[in-house]
Amino acid sequence: MPVGRRPGAYMCGTDAAMDIIDGKWKVSILWALGEGTRRFGVLRRQLPGVTEKVLAAQLRELEADGIVHREEYDEVPPRVEYSLTGIGIQLNEALAPLGVWGEKHVLGGERAPR
Repeated sequence: MPVGRRPGAYMCGTDAAMDIIDGKWKVSILWALGEGTRRFGVLRRQLPGVTEKVLAAQLRELEADGIVHREEYDEVPPRVEYSLTGIGIQLNEALAPLGVWGEKHVLGGERAPR
């Protein structure tokens, strides 16, 4: 099932993909969930600086886009877990080369060619 929010408004596939991951914390959320299923509190601790309100909103958007799966358990106290869907895993795989580029050119100290 395709994901997206603005059918027909994209210039290219990259534009469409960037719309899905637009948001300060979404790529970090994808990275954290790429390591495995996480509860909200664990995600919050893994992403220092994110507020609960923003984390909840970005998780809702990723869920609406079909990238994140939210599993709610009927327990007391309530338990909710987040994980990547199949297309969320594919998106993380597509972002992997970008991470390698960032490690090499930004974290590694090399400057990108101009």
